Amino acid sequence: MQEKDLLVTPLHEEHLKLKARMIPFDGFDMPVQYSSILEEHFAVRERVGIFDVSHMGEIELKGKDALSFTDYLVTNSIMKMKDGDIKYSPLCYPHGGQVDDLFVYKVRDDFVLLVVNASPDFSIKDYAWITKNKGGFKVEVFNKSKEYGEVSVQGPDALKLLEPLVKVEIPLKELKRFKFIWGEIFGKKILISRTGYTGEDGFEIYTFKALDIVDLWKGILKKGEKFNIKPCGLGARDTTRFEVCYWLYGNDIDETVNPLESGQGWTVNFNKGNFIGKGALLKKKEKGIKRKLVGLYVPQGGIPRSKMEIRKNHKKIGYITSGNYCPSLKKVYALAIIDLPYTEKGSKVDIVIRNKEVEAEVVDIPFVMPFNKR
Repeated sequence: MQEKDLLVTPLHEEHLKLKARMIPFDGFDMPVQYSSILEEHFAVRERVGIFDVSHMGEIELKGKDALSFTDYLVTNSIMKMKDGDIKYSPLCYPHGGQVDDLFVYKVRDDFVLLVVNASPDFSIKDYAWITKNKGGFKVEVFNKSKEYGEVSVQGPDALKLLEPLVKVEIPLKELKRFKFIWGEIFGKKILISRTGYTGEDGFEIYTFKALDIVDLWKGILKKGEKFNIKPCGLGARDTTRFEVCYWLYGNDIDETVNPLESGQGWTVNFNKGNFIGKGALLKKKEKGIKRKLVGLYVPQGGIPRSKMEIRKNHKKIGYITSGNYCPSLKKVYALAIIDLPYTEKGSKVDIVIRNKEVEAEVVDIPFVMPFNKR
């Protein structure tokens, strides 16, 4: 995609004013960093940071069968969700590989909001897949990605910053994780959820008019000065998510990886009614998986990148999905899909980096525990 063809979020001009370093990302011109990735990473881990996530996709399902249709589409159990509940789930193909991984927001029995991965390709691909599988369900499907704006406010001080600013029905501190509520901030109507992609406490805030997000961004940055808030780019978003081993679609999971292999098995409910991919996943469960996603510690030799080959005794046994320097640990780690005989903790394997075999050790994941498990 040519640079002139890149899409922009409503906050694009704000990023340029802050002199962010911009890069093409999933079809958008996005900030990778404003100051430094390390500064932004530790702002999120120790204080508070704000991310532009308006490139995420929003698909609305409305109608009598909104809930039952969602339950059929995704692997997780949806029917008992209450209004204001959020669930994470893979969206699978019949063969068990993943179309996407997404969040299900239950608004009402007849209204479900799906928040899908970034890029127009995802929202268009997911929308097409969902529409194709509508069958006899009484439901309408709307791709509203261009109409929503979204920012993510993450870090230990996120609650202290937002609580006096947000007008909601309950004290913001009483909003539990994976719950959302309607409210208002700076005179704009919002949906606010206690969710995030960093492993820290935090909130994701949606506006229903895309341009409303500009006032939120500016207002939160201004009010956050006393907490030394930092605007954060894709670099810190990746280092924070990687340390806690949250999956990145296109790297750690895709259409070739099923949820049982990737450690997402807890999101697959075989006890509910039929869902797309159930038959294939049941067979894989009964036969037993032959490979799985594991963590690797890489003591020296460079940073592993996606698709790099993993070998044992010079024979290919898997591949890297994600690799990075973990600032909180000052060490290099990787996530990898590896054949089962070599996935035991402590096993030694070799990663092919720049045509050299670099030794790595299988370790527990996540590398850094999310805030709620520390």
